[in-house]
Amino acid sequence: MMKIGILGCGKIVRVRHAPECVANPQIELAGFFDIRIDRAKELTEEYGGRVYASVDEMLKDESIDGVIVCTSNKTHAEITIKALRAGKHVLCEKPMCTSVKEALDMESNANKVGKLLMIAHNQRFDQVHIRARELLQSGAIGKVLNFRTEFSHGGPEGWSIDTGNSWFFNKEEAFIGAMGDLGVHKIDLMRWFLEDEFISISASVVNMDKKDSSGDPAGIDDCGICILHSNTGVWGTITASWCNYGTVNNSTTFYGTEGVMTIAEPHSESSITINRGEETIEYRIKSQESSGVADAFADAVINEKGSPVSGYEGVQCMKVVLAALRSAEDEKMIKIV
Repeated sequence: MMKIGILGCGKIVRVRHAPECVANPQIELAGFFDIRIDRAKELTEEYGGRVYASVDEMLKDESIDGVIVCTSNKTHAEITIKALRAGKHVLCEKPMCTSVKEALDMESNANKVGKLLMIAHNQRFDQVHIRARELLQSGAIGKVLNFRTEFSHGGPEGWSIDTGNSWFFNKEEAFIGAMGDLGVHKIDLMRWFLEDEFISISASVVNMDKKDSSGDPAGIDDCGICILHSNTGVWGTITASWCNYGTVNNSTTFYGTEGVMTIAEPHSESSITINRGEETIEYRIKSQESSGVADAFADAVINEKGSPVSGYEGVQCMKVVLAALRSAEDEKMIKIV
């Protein structure tokens, strides 16, 4: 049994972390903290546990084994490091932080205190992606040459607890927009699929449509398009956008020496289609109700496994995300250090 406390009570906690913790028989939900005490109270009424008056109060609770950090992006590093030093295992929402230095500090503190740090890159736990990775590794389309992948929807105002006044549109709180919210998922997923690192990037990261609460252009990006080159010579594009006002697009296509694999992920049923000349093979996979993130976190801690998405993995993703911002500013392809 693992006892978990949740820091931050936004929409992601309401639709994912809290219900998934309660559904797992190996997890006991200790309670919640949020700077809006009413939000923490609402969640305790629905899911149980207690309301903590501060981050420090939760971290001082010796009965808690681990915490899930779901606060604003700029606070991830500070709270995560404080939690690790307090002897807690940490599941941190993405993007894990706002700089490579912060990412390295989070990783090094986890290693120093011997506690598990996991970054919530949930797309790795999607059953359609797990199956697609198995097919790629089996050589279903030969050697991957290039890819294109997209994650786009209508933006935080469509699902954030604060709707149009969401902190996601506040640069001071969020630091980064669609590239940090959606692009980082695809960067992690492509690294995981290819078992490779990206070494150079050319990106356009812009604000096209989103406005802040005053009606002025939001100070963060709502769309990013990246061209990436990997260490083994694979080229690909990643599109992350909050300006898709139609159906959510969470798709990937791989082009290999022996065929093409397309992963489509609608809400009810996901599919993998492999085309090899005149041959077409299709796999249908029912979409899952749980993201699998809390389950993987608890399983790793209880059974003393390595982190399912380690601090190192998070560091590598942040290097790419931040390189995308630099590339867009310099208007050229740059190396990812």
